[in-house]
Amino acid sequence: MASHASDHPAPAILSEVKPAVLARPVLVHHHRDFKWITDKICGIVEGTTPTWWWVCFVVASFVACFTIAGLIHLVATGVGVWGHANPVNWAWDIVNFVFWIGIGHAGTLISAILCLLRQKWRTSINRAAEAMTIFAVVCAAIFPVFHVGRIWFAVMPGYLFPFPNSNGIWQNFRSPLEWDVFAVSTYGTVSCLFWYIGLIPDLGTMRDRFTAAGKMMRARIYGFFAMGWRGSNRAWSNYEMAYLILAGISTPLVLSVHTIVSFDFAVSLIPGWHTTIFPPYFVAGAIFSGFGMVMTLMLPLRAVYRLEDLITQYHIDCMCKITLATGTMVGYAYSMEFFIAWYGANPYEGFAFINRAFGHYAWAYWIMIGCNVITPQFFWFKAVRENTALVWILSIFVNVGMWFERFVIIVTSLARDFLPSSWGYYSPSIVEIFTFFGTFGVFSVLFLLFIRFVPIMPMSEVKAVIPQADPHGEHKH
Repeated sequence: MASHASDHPAPAILSEVKPAVLARPVLVHHHRDFKWITDKICGIVEGTTPTWWWVCFVVASFVACFTIAGLIHLVATGVGVWGHANPVNWAWDIVNFVFWIGIGHAGTLISAILCLLRQKWRTSINRAAEAMTIFAVVCAAIFPVFHVGRIWFAVMPGYLFPFPNSNGIWQNFRSPLEWDVFAVSTYGTVSCLFWYIGLIPDLGTMRDRFTAAGKMMRARIYGFFAMGWRGSNRAWSNYEMAYLILAGISTPLVLSVHTIVSFDFAVSLIPGWHTTIFPPYFVAGAIFSGFGMVMTLMLPLRAVYRLEDLITQYHIDCMCKITLATGTMVGYAYSMEFFIAWYGANPYEGFAFINRAFGHYAWAYWIMIGCNVITPQFFWFKAVRENTALVWILSIFVNVGMWFERFVIIVTSLARDFLPSSWGYYSPSIVEIFTFFGTFGVFSVLFLLFIRFVPIMPMSEVKAVIPQADPHGEHKH
């Protein structure tokens, strides 16, 4: 080793600047070993269903019924129950679609981009974040599928999907709305594949543990989904290659999905929408809201299942800092929108932004500013980041603020467009409100099922970041 070091001497500049040697953060506390990690994560699935889970599941199912009832009423009665009124049409479903797509952004970001950047702190939260992505995409898909009121039009050839029909009417492939269909469906498909590939080794572990415990029915179910996983060298090699390829495919999708969603607005001529800052602004906002939701979900899980050794203060610090960075980008984008409106000297653009801040919807605008610009600034302070309850409350403010951001962008621009004679004040109908409220129930039901039946952390990846996994480390195994 000494001869090897002498063959490759350190750069001379290092002896001059004398860089500080920073201690590597501990990603698993209390020197937990492989067995403890396996028992801890598998124990959540193997144990009896806790009472709190049943209570939450019943409440979430009841809330989800609002969405089901609202959609049945919509299909049976017609699209008019969604409170459409000139000039504001389909505002509520567009707001909610963009909100849920944004929530789904962080899962693939944590899994794919942080994987390619070799950020090891992702290992304790990536599985739950990926699940969050899939469930958020499911909630988002409800609104475009049902927005015409007749769901069969969304699946019949010739309406949403390209197919030559008797009227000779085709989809407009130059429209970002059409691109959206392909972008979101591709993102959802790749996210499901990425999530499932990562699950296979853990499903194999669950199968083996249930087999050893004599619970053959559950062993067969997990064995079916484990696809014959045996943990051989060849299996691990193929698994890691597949995971890396999917991470590479997913990375551009993370950026493309919300970029294309922003094109739905940016290519139009509506004042307040027609701006080139939307793509980076929407991507930063989506990451911001996604990390907000990750913290909203993971911090209670950490407390309930006593996962402090696996989701450490370092993980919370990293999530808070990313939320701070992206929240600051969003605040910068808000200010640049005003600057561009002034600098462009377009009176309609200028009025749109003044109207946002001081018009009929000023209450929504200032809620958005308070939650999205001021709230993340608290994460500059270490004392705030170390207060888990406060971080959780601030993460909820982030989620609220990002919903209001979409509401402000969509509703204020449509309610006050070019013609004062067509101006109006939009208020959602009771059906719209309950349908959206119910999607939180749908999301919660899916997430509760996930934490009950699927290992919530990738055991192999968590084990790989502890000292025992390093053959050259201090701890031998």
